[in-house]
Amino acid sequence: MKHRFLPLCALVILAACAVSPTGRHQLRLVSDTEMSQMGVTAFQQLKEKTPVTKDTRESAFVQCVAHALTAQVPSSALTPASWEVQVFDSKEINAFALPGGKIGVYTGLLKVATTQDQLAAVIGHEISHVLAGHSASRVSNQMAAQFGGALISAGTGLPPDAIGAGAQYLVLLPFSRGDESEADILGMDLMARAGFDPAQAIALWQNMSKQAGQAPPELLSTHPSNTTRIADLQKNLPRDLPVYQQARGAGRKPNCGSA
Repeated sequence: MKHRFLPLCALVILAACAVSPTGRHQLRLVSDTEMSQMGVTAFQQLKEKTPVTKDTRESAFVQCVAHALTAQVPSSALTPASWEVQVFDSKEINAFALPGGKIGVYTGLLKVATTQDQLAAVIGHEISHVLAGHSASRVSNQMAAQFGGALISAGTGLPPDAIGAGAQYLVLLPFSRGDESEADILGMDLMARAGFDPAQAIALWQNMSKQAGQAPPELLSTHPSNTTRIADLQKNLPRDLPVYQQARGAGRKPNCGSA
């Protein structure tokens, strides 16, 4: 039985393989519909636990930047029909995007990403995680590890509590370093298409580096080091500057102000 089960596992995993926009292989055990359900569930849970900001200026600023970016999201199976944007009142320097068209920004981030272009770099990065299938891959990897043979032997089926568990995976688990690096580049591409200055993605991570203090070594973290991120973005900048200039020439000139 064990020897017959292993080839079956291999076949299911092979069938569940997908490829990201830059050609990286991913595990996908969860459908787009299921991912959207998980994203909506996770977002609702967050809204119940974390207060939304009452600062209308901050909210308008974030909404303006987010909407300019989502307007340039290419149509695909992973593209939500609409996006909900919320600004959470928290000192945490963070933001996220979830399948199902959910974007959250913590007010603490606005102390670091103070300009519209720097905020666009963060939100573009988070949106890119969703569009590149990183969320689905993260949930699939964790489910495969937790449910093991039971999940794999079910093929396309999911355990009854998978939606709720998946929502927790979306919120609590970090992305891999490869996912983070890919989202950095795709996010820079997106912000350039929306008319935000892609050079400000580099300025953002320089700000982040100052805030980080004693960050763990890159090999001990799921995130690339700030030095690596900045170097990769600098390498990609010449490709996105013409995209930015073309967007500005086409009239895409966001005017969202500042935090």
